[in-house]
Formats: sequence, structure tokens, C-alpha cells
Amino acid sequence: MDIAKHLAVIDELCAREFPTGYGRVDVGTGGPGYFIAELATSGDFYEAGLDALEETEAQFDADRDALGERLGERWAPVGPISLFSAFQRSEEGEAISEPWRTLASHVPDLHLWKSTQTGRWIALGVSQWDRDLPFQLLAVVTDVDLP
Repeated sequence: MDIAKHLAVIDELCAREFPTGYGRVDVGTGGPGYFIAELATSGDFYEAGLDALEETEAQFDADRDALGERLGERWAPVGPISLFSAFQRSEEGEAISEPWRTLASHVPDLHLWKSTQTGRWIALGVSQWDRDLPFQLLAVVTDVDLP
């Protein structure tokens, strides 16, 4: 993992204007009020055993934590938050704002900070849409408050 590169992406997103529409951006996806940067992506697990899956998940968690330590040097962490209740409420028909609605469907929890310079939320999470699909280390930069 290249921590300096990932920090540079986060810094750039903290300063960049948000897109006016939803869609792909150079580092991942974005929309009004947010960016979701795909910092790292594993291979898939269609033919892999449970050991490979668990090892990759542990590595992605460790990478998130190492990057989080560096963010913690800049801003006090708001803390890890679970997105389970946002997922549940979305499933029950409640309108959950983006990027939180989409994240809640594939990222169980986020480590969260708030920039004292921009007022934007910065979050790190590990995504996996399905057991056979890749893990992704995601960085979220948004001005949309938590649900």
C-alpha cells in the first residue's frame, strides 16, 4: 500500500469541487456532495478458498487502519461507525442520502474524521459486495451529514 499516494488522493478530493451529477470520476464515483475513491482493489474469490478470503480481508483492514492512523494525525477521529442501521432503514423504505445509502449496502463500518479546514467528512472503509467479489479500500469525502 502506498500511504503517501492515498493521502494525496484524499487531500485532492478535500479541495476539489463535487460533481453536479452522479457517475464515474477519475478515482471512483461521485455525485452532488461526495466522492468515493477506490484506493485499492483485490482480485476476486470465485475459485479461492476461505483462507485466501480471510487473509485478504485482514490485509485490507490493516491497510485501512494504517491509513487511518495518518489521518488521525491531522484530525481527531469521530470514531468508527456502523452503517447497519442506515442499511436497515434504507431496506425499510426510508430515503437515506448518498453516499451513505450506497455505502451501507457493501461497507459494514467506516472510520470517520471531519476536516477542520473544509468541514468535509472523510471516511475509510473496506467494501465487498459479495463473497466472490474483490475487496476495495475506499476513501469517502463528503459534505453530506451522516444519516
